[in-house]
Amino acid sequence: MVSDKTRRDAFIEQNLGLVHACAGRFRGRGIEYDDLYSAGCMGLVKACDNFDESRGVCFSTYAVPVILGEIKKLFRDSGTVKVSRSLKELGMRVQAAREHHIKVCGTEPTLSQLAEELNEPAENITLAIQAAQPAMSLTPENEEEDRQMDIPVESPEEALAERISLEEVLHALPEQDRQLIRLRFYGNKTQSETAKVLHTTQVQISRRERKILVQLRRRLLED
Repeated sequence: MVSDKTRRDAFIEQNLGLVHACAGRFRGRGIEYDDLYSAGCMGLVKACDNFDESRGVCFSTYAVPVILGEIKKLFRDSGTVKVSRSLKELGMRVQAAREHHIKVCGTEPTLSQLAEELNEPAENITLAIQAAQPAMSLTPENEEEDRQMDIPVESPEEALAERISLEEVLHALPEQDRQLIRLRFYGNKTQSETAKVLHTTQVQISRRERKILVQLRRRLLED
């Protein structure tokens, strides 16, 4: 992208904030921050050298997935996977709420229903679900066994990377749609409360929310 070494170095230095933002997402996951930062810097250099301005994409949009790729590679190479106690506890609460909903309603609960039931942001519910591989059991099979609950996981860092990808696709939404999603899933408001803020009806919010979630899911899968 930048041929002159001085300009290239200056450009990389100006964008080190992207590395800090990405590496910060993985704090407390079993790898020292300095190592996360170093891997992220490698990704930033690769992004800088391969970025093509003619494609009409801003540098940060291109660079973040490259930086995350280097950090995720560090996790794969080290084989380090850790799950926080709070995420384990939320995972068990999600499983209990899911089983209760199925028993009462006969259907699988939606993400928004679980978020409302547990009074948690939808993104936290998503992290807990993704960390639970396979489905969790709330009681030990053998009463003689250790009662500490461990949730088997494959790669919790993947979920954190997806949060940044989600922010990217959210940013591409129209302002009103973005406000709806943030009120519902980040502000933890009900559909009725969201309707009041946006001066519309609960039915319209429900319909629009479904369409937006389908759209977001499709864009994330394409990425």
